[in-house]
Amino acid sequence: MPKLGPIACVTIASPDLERSLQLYREFLGYECVAKGEISAELSRLWSLPKLSGRRYALTLPEGQGSTYIRFVQSPPDAAYQAFRHMGWNAAEIMVQDTDAVAKRLEGSPFKVIGPPADLSFSDKIRAMQVLGPSNEALYLTAFKEKLPIFDTPDANHFVDRTFIVIVGGPSVAQLSTFYARHLGVAHEPILPAVVSVLSRAHGLPPDTLHDIAALKLSGQSFIEADTMPAGTLPRESKNGELPAAISMISFGIDSLADTGLTFLSTPVQLEAAPYRGRRVALCAGAGGELIELIEG
Repeated sequence: MPKLGPIACVTIASPDLERSLQLYREFLGYECVAKGEISAELSRLWSLPKLSGRRYALTLPEGQGSTYIRFVQSPPDAAYQAFRHMGWNAAEIMVQDTDAVAKRLEGSPFKVIGPPADLSFSDKIRAMQVLGPSNEALYLTAFKEKLPIFDTPDANHFVDRTFIVIVGGPSVAQLSTFYARHLGVAHEPILPAVVSVLSRAHGLPPDTLHDIAALKLSGQSFIEADTMPAGTLPRESKNGELPAAISMISFGIDSLADTGLTFLSTPVQLEAAPYRGRRVALCAGAGGELIELIEG
């Protein structure tokens, strides 16, 4: 079986690319490390030909590391509401001090949707949730101490890299089965947990327990799989555009062979970052999430 991980890139559909770059730099310390236009080859890989020539930018925490946030200039989607759709719902970023980050974000365009709080299942983990300028949900998380059950990266920067991506689907079981069957990710225990931003988005009591599981990947990365409430909307591309907010997640994978996946287009070798001459494929997961796989 292939081995999935680490998280290589979080792609965000940005209605105002330059504003996204400015705000991520000013408030999160993310530096732009590359700009360009989506190539015809990449737009064919994504099966979104109208994106050819569209502007994009790559950012890294203080310009360092290998887990990118990529912004692609995209029209706004007024129908999108965070946590109301299947697919990629949030990116969880390791930070040094959640409360200090909250203070920096006071009065900023980042909208706090969950103030700093210890997690319901561990008082060693403190997190907050915000919506960014493209309506993307970010969890900003600090570990007060290392936990044996989580192989997590150190926060070398005030705001460091994405180490968890959150995907919503019909059930944790369906999501977990997809990643196990095709991408070699082990099943993990299902944990009932309070997820306040999810409950709030669906008008549920704040103490509602949601089934989640932390799926372990290579490279100190995880996928959090969430069972979405009844009435959750599908995750889809509209009018040949990327899905709104967090559009896709790119992962390293040791081999594209033997996955049993149906790729959305023929895998190609791409030179630009984050690919750097490696073969790339695209597929859709059990929640409709777009998954970009970078081989090698």
